[in-house]
Amino acid sequence: MEHSKPSYYITTPIYYVNAKPHLGTAYCTVLADVQARFQRACGKDVKFLTGMDEHGEKVAEAAEKNGFDSPQAWCDSMEPAFRDLWETLEISNDDFIRTTQPRHIASVQKFLQALLDRGYIYKGSYDGWYCRPEETYFTETQVRHHEEDRVAAGESPADPAHPLCPDCDRPLERIEEESWFFKLSEFQQPLLDFYEAHPDFIQPETRKNEVISFVKGGLKDLSISRSTFDWGVPFPFDDKHVAYVWVDALINYLSAVGYGAEGDEAADSLAFRWPAQVHVVGKDIIRFHCVIWPALLMAAGLPLPERVFVHGFLTVRNEETGKAEKMSKSRGNAIAPEEVIDLLGVEAYRYYFMSDVAHGTDAPISWGRMRQVYNADLANSWGNLVSRTLNMSMKYFDGCSPARPVDLGGASPVRDACEGVFDRYAQAMEAMDYGTAASEVLAIVSAANHYIEDTAPWALAKDPEKAGELASVIWNLLEVIRIASELYDPFMPKISAEVRRRLALDPEPSRDLRDACEWGGLAGGQPVEKGEPLFPRLVD
Repeated sequence: MEHSKPSYYITTPIYYVNAKPHLGTAYCTVLADVQARFQRACGKDVKFLTGMDEHGEKVAEAAEKNGFDSPQAWCDSMEPAFRDLWETLEISNDDFIRTTQPRHIASVQKFLQALLDRGYIYKGSYDGWYCRPEETYFTETQVRHHEEDRVAAGESPADPAHPLCPDCDRPLERIEEESWFFKLSEFQQPLLDFYEAHPDFIQPETRKNEVISFVKGGLKDLSISRSTFDWGVPFPFDDKHVAYVWVDALINYLSAVGYGAEGDEAADSLAFRWPAQVHVVGKDIIRFHCVIWPALLMAAGLPLPERVFVHGFLTVRNEETGKAEKMSKSRGNAIAPEEVIDLLGVEAYRYYFMSDVAHGTDAPISWGRMRQVYNADLANSWGNLVSRTLNMSMKYFDGCSPARPVDLGGASPVRDACEGVFDRYAQAMEAMDYGTAASEVLAIVSAANHYIEDTAPWALAKDPEKAGELASVIWNLLEVIRIASELYDPFMPKISAEVRRRLALDPEPSRDLRDACEWGGLAGGQPVEKGEPLFPRLVD
C-alpha cells in the first residue's frame, strides 16, 4: 500500500481502570492531543493512540470491591468514563485500545513467544519485594537506597519486615512464586550505547540523566509473569502463568499497529507505523518506558520508538502558604477535570494546562492562576482582538472584510510580528515546549492589539480621504487573526474553527500550517460576523 504522507505515531500510556480519569490523566492526554493536532496541521499522517489497561491484580480487586461479577464487567463499566471525558476535552485520538481486546491478546502472546524463541526468557522462582498497589517488583538495592534516602531526609526508618515502596511509600510485601524471567541484565550496556547514540530518545534532559544513572547502577533479570491469579494474558507456552501487567500493557503500542495480526494489511500497518515517533508518559512510569520497554524490543528484534517525552506531576499551590503540594484525596486538594471545565470551559482548560504548565517538571496549578491566565491571554487579548476587529470590519465595510490590498497591507508592525512566526512556533511545538509556542502566538495577538491603539481606525473612519488606509489597517488585523487561529488550533480547536467561520473561511484547520502562516492568505471581501464574546471575562 502506498502512503502519500509520512507517518506520525503518538501514544499516551494506557490508563488503569481501577478509578476514573483524574486531572493528571487528562493532562497527559491533552498534551499528546496538542502534538497530534500540530503534526496533522504539518501534513503528517497521524495515528494517535490512547486506551485502557485492564489486566492485573489491582483491577481484579477493584471489580470485587465494587460488587461486579467479573473483572471484565468492571472494565466494561469504566470505559464510558474515559471515552466521555476524552470527547468532552476534544481529544482527537484515532484509536482506543483495551488490553482485553483479542487483537492485543494475540499481540502479547506473539511477543512472549518471540522472547522465548530468541532465548531471552526462562522459568525460575521469584523471591523478593513487591508493591501491590503499584504492581511493581523492587530489588534489595532499590529498597535499601529508598530507606537510606528517607533516613537522610530525617524520616523514621520503616519496619524492616515491611520496607516502603520507592514509588508510593506504602509498605512492601515479600512474595515467593514460580515465575518467568526476562534477561534484562543482558541489556545494560546495549541500553547505555543506545542512549548515547540517540541523545534525544528521552526528553527532557533531566529525565535522561535519571535513567542513565539508574541503568549504570545495574540491571537484574525481571519477573514477567504471575501464577497466583489468572486475570491477565496467558503465556502461549505455559497456561499456568499470565503476563505481568506492565509487560502486557507496554505491548499495546504494537498491538494497535498490526503486530500479532495476520494478513497484508496488518503487515503494511506495522511497517508504516512502527517505530512510534513519541510515547508521552508521566515521570512515575519512566523506568518501564525508558528501560524495560526498549530492552524488550531489542530482545524481540524490533526497532525502538524515536522518543519518550516524560512530563512531571501537577501540584496544587496552597493559597494560604503559597507552597506547592502533591495533589491527593487525603489532603483534600484533589481537583477533578470537571471542576476546571466548569470554571474555564473546555477551550480555556486546554489552553491553561498547555500554555502555563512547564511539561518536563512538576508544575503547580491554582484557581487564581487559572483566572489570571484566562483573563489576560484569552479574554483581554485574543478574544478582545477578535471582537473589536470583526466589529469594526462589519461597521466600516458593510458587514464584510475589506478586500486584500495589492501590496498585502504594506509594511506594518503586525506584518513584522508575523514574520518567521511559524518557524519559532514549530520549533517549540516539536520540543513539546507548548508554553513558548503559545507565547509566540500571543505576541502577534498583542502586536495587533497595540496596532489598533496606534492606528485608531475609528478616527480614520471619520476621514473619507483615509478610506484606503482604514481598509489596509482592518485587513492587517484580520490577517493576524486568521494566522493566529491556525496556530491556536492545536490548543483550542473549537474556538479556532469558530473564528475562521466568522471570517467566512473554512473552519477546518490547515493541513499545511507553514503555508497557512504566510502573510497574504486572506482574500477578503466576504461577510464577517462579530458573534458573542469568545471568552467572557471571569470575575472572582
